[in-house]
Amino acid sequence: MSEEVKQEEQDEKETEIDVNAVPEESAESSEAVDEKSSAEGESGDVEEKSDSEKKIEELEKEVADLKDKYLRSVADFQNLRKRSIQEKQEAYDYANTSLLKDLLDSLDNFDRTVEAAATATDPKSIADGVTMMKNSMVSMLENKYNLVSYGEAGDVFDPDIHEAIGKSDDPVAEPVLKAVYLKGYKLKDRVIRHAKVMVSMPDGSVKADENPADDKAASDSEKTE
Repeated sequence: MSEEVKQEEQDEKETEIDVNAVPEESAESSEAVDEKSSAEGESGDVEEKSDSEKKIEELEKEVADLKDKYLRSVADFQNLRKRSIQEKQEAYDYANTSLLKDLLDSLDNFDRTVEAAATATDPKSIADGVTMMKNSMVSMLENKYNLVSYGEAGDVFDPDIHEAIGKSDDPVAEPVLKAVYLKGYKLKDRVIRHAKVMVSMPDGSVKADENPADDKAASDSEKTE
């Protein structure tokens, strides 16, 4: 019986050893798994941090590029504005260059006329020269610059284009120009100077449907016959 007891005790000791050995291996395995998981976690954090930094760098670069483009656009706009102001001022300062160049010929002709008048013995030749210069200037202004004069005695009075500086009651059917003291001028269809005129106002002796000019023409025709 003692041998059997000894054998049982021996088996129990071996069993105890095996049971104690198992937890140690499991503990070591668990620690290894924990270390691996920790390493993987740290690696994931590093990768995530690296991606965030790259994204921030890209955004900062994009902001810098946009800021540079904005500053360049502002500088270009300011330069364009300055150039536009300068060109506008030059256009204003030299707007009459073409007209003045065309008037130089007339000034030269006046100089020649003044020189000729100093030794001229015939006043008519001087008057003819001045008339020729005046006609030449008028023709240039009308044909090239559309400047037209208006205002003749007998024209119907129009307050929009005539400036009455005097009036008299006369046998007329409607207000007409009795005399023109200063011609008016139009640039195309715009009045740039009103004609200064004396106006004949109806005195009531002539009806509105009568025309003294026609009566005068008819009377002259009868006399001729």
